Amino acid sequence: METIPITQRGERLLRKELEYLVRERRPAITKAIAEAREHGDLKENSEYHAAREEQSLIEARISYIEGLVSNGQVIDVTKLDVETVVFGCKVKLYNIDTDEEITYRIVGEDEADVKSGRISYKTPIARGLIGKEEGDEVTIVTPSGKLNFEILEVEYSNEPVDAE
Repeated sequence: METIPITQRGERLLRKELEYLVRERRPAITKAIAEAREHGDLKENSEYHAAREEQSLIEARISYIEGLVSNGQVIDVTKLDVETVVFGCKVKLYNIDTDEEITYRIVGEDEADVKSGRISYKTPIARGLIGKEEGDEVTIVTPSGKLNFEILEVEYSNEPVDAE
């Protein structure tokens, strides 16, 4: 399996979610299944089937997170000796076409949230920025057309877990 880059914040949030699912959700759903079984005939017991479905979803998510955590490579951007845009950094851009400034942090796929300014390293914008330096002008081809940016600032700091 391929190594998956992940930020320190991303790893902490995944571990937090995993702990919640294992310690709270799994026991709660097991209890709900046991209670639903007590209602009799399982063939027509909608509570039982709903609880089993939820159990399946929880177990799939637990398995998925365990895979991410075990195959993830945590990138500490503060320890990198670079002057270019890299995974985990925060980059402030000037959109030449719209005369607007926007800031993105380049993160793993599961951490991405465009509304919060976190974009996946696999997006066209992130791929177009990686390796570029402060002051560079970049034209990025996206599904919605070409975007022209100037890189105003690149920041190499880790995002706190509570930053939402």
